[in-house]
Amino acid sequence: MAKDPVCAMEVNEKAAAAKSDYKGKTYYFCAKACKIAFDKDPEKYLGKQPEMHKGH
Repeated sequence: MAKDPVCAMEVNEKAAAAKSDYKGKTYYFCAKACKIAFDKDPEKYLGKQPEMHKGH
């Protein structure tokens, strides 16, 4: 299991709604909205506590 860097949900890599490669690492997302947020500003979500969003 991987952790969505945007909302901190556990995500099964094989069933992830979306994924992104950043600086040689693959990140998995529970929803496309999390991927879009990550792709806009990856550094905002790396190395910080994830922000919980509505619905999680």
